[in-house]
Amino acid sequence: FPLLISIKSSTFALIMDNFISLLNLLWDNRASVRRKREKQSIRAVLSQKRRILSREAVKQCSADVVNTLATAPIFQQAQHIMIYYPIQKEIDLRKLHRLYPEKHFYMPVTHRRSLELREYTGEDNIKNGKFGIPEPQGKSYNGKIDIILIPAVAFDKQNNRLGRGGGYYDRFLRRYRRAHKIGIGYWFQLVDSVPVSLWDKRMDEVIVSKEFKPEQ
Repeated sequence: FPLLISIKSSTFALIMDNFISLLNLLWDNRASVRRKREKQSIRAVLSQKRRILSREAVKQCSADVVNTLATAPIFQQAQHIMIYYPIQKEIDLRKLHRLYPEKHFYMPVTHRRSLELREYTGEDNIKNGKFGIPEPQGKSYNGKIDIILIPAVAFDKQNNRLGRGGGYYDRFLRRYRRAHKIGIGYWFQLVDSVPVSLWDKRMDEVIVSKEFKPEQ
């Protein structure tokens, strides 16, 4: 009888372990679905806010962020800086290239599942890529990057970033763990919190523009 009781107890424990594992899996799936819905909701609201910005707002807010970066000691010391080509009224950082010709600036080129870096030397060397995003032409750059300036749909006060959902930057950042990662956006893109997944990469800091208030 003791042996029979032991076997039954062992079987019961195994059943319970499997049951708990199944519950955890279901809970993780529900949490994942909830995070996905929350991300989609935030993307819809904040992307619309960016789309309706006036040309004056984009220009003023971009100048504000450029000025903030220009006075940052970490930027002043950096020589190799990754920026991005602004699309859909993102903050425009291209003025940095004109202000600091002694520094090297790079932009990402989008491939099917990855990003490649090429040096940005000005608008004369820009052409639309296969995804319709303007990209620098020329050789791939695989050297050192001091600062990576990254756009997003939203950031939160813990420096988490919510992108468009493709995961390109998250995969790319694994290759540049030592680079200083700065999230760039508008004032309304900094929120209290954004839903994050295990693979989402946190920024080292976030810089957003001051609130745009058009003159009356």
